[in-house]
Order: sequence, then structure tokens, then C-alpha cells
Amino acid sequence: MEKQNIFVFKVLTVVAWIIFVALSIEAGALLFNFIYSLFKPEVAKYLYNKLDLSEMYNRSKGIFVMMHSLILVIAILKSVLFYNVIQLTSKLDLDKPFSSFVSQKISSISYITFVIGFVSIVARQIAKNLSHKGYDIDMLNAFWVDSQAYILMAGVIYIIAKIFKRGIELQTENDSTI
Repeated sequence: MEKQNIFVFKVLTVVAWIIFVALSIEAGALLFNFIYSLFKPEVAKYLYNKLDLSEMYNRSKGIFVMMHSLILVIAILKSVLFYNVIQLTSKLDLDKPFSSFVSQKISSISYITFVIGFVSIVARQIAKNLSHKGYDIDMLNAFWVDSQAYILMAGVIYIIAKIFKRGIELQTENDSTI
């Protein structure tokens, strides 16, 4: 394998680690703020990333919990997604990429990506319904703006997972005939 390809792959691994750490920090901060705001409601105005859900908290604690939980689920799933990417890149042998571990990780990544997209779409629809009831949900849109992209990406990754699964079958068949 070319040294340039190995270098690019290592750079991508480092980028995946950086994204994973950033997403984990975001998820942790959102979780901490959520728990803290349940015990001290006045901090709902000063949540992570200038998220102000104080009006929602004052109008309905249940809706506040539901919307913040959806934000948390999406944030945690994104961290889990990149953890799986890191696992994949750390165990992937570029000389012989077709292994059951790689196929399983790619399938797992496609499923997680789909769930992120699905939860994002559901959250967006709930937020849209809440906006019709007078709730200010504009600051929440940033958390699920890319829901369709995740669904599309999940489909592409699923196809790649099936190709890898077929590659493993062909490689196993080829190894047994030699």
C-alpha cells in the first residue's frame, strides 16, 4: 500500500477522534445542563450553547423534558456513531479490508446513522407542532436540521455494508478454493 494512502487514512482517524471528542463534550454538557436544570429551573435560560428553554420550562415541564431528551438522544447517538467509526478505523487492515468485524461495524454505523436521522425527523415534527401551539422552537432547529442527510447517508452506508458482506463471502470462497 502506498505511504500516501496510509498517511491519509491516519489523518482521517485523527479527525474522527477530534470529532468524537467534540461530540462527547457536547453530549456531556447537554446532559449535565439537563439534569442541573431539573433541580435548578432558573438555569434553563442559560443552557449549553446559548440554548434558552426557560419559556418552555415555565409553560410545561413535560414538554421541556421531552424536547431536551430528544436533543440528548441525538447528541449521544452522534457520539456513539463516531466511536464506531474510530473502532472501525483502528482495526481496519487496508491490505485485507474484507473481514467480518469491518462488515459488522459498517452495518452498525449505517443503523446508528439511520436512527439519528429518524429521531431528528420525529423531533423536528414535534417541534413544528409545538410552534403551532405558540412555543418558540427556533433555537432547537440546529439540533435536527440535517435529518434527511442522515437518512440518505444511512442508505449509502448500508449499501457499502452489503458490498463488504458480499466481499467477505467472495474472499472466504476464494480462500477455500485455493
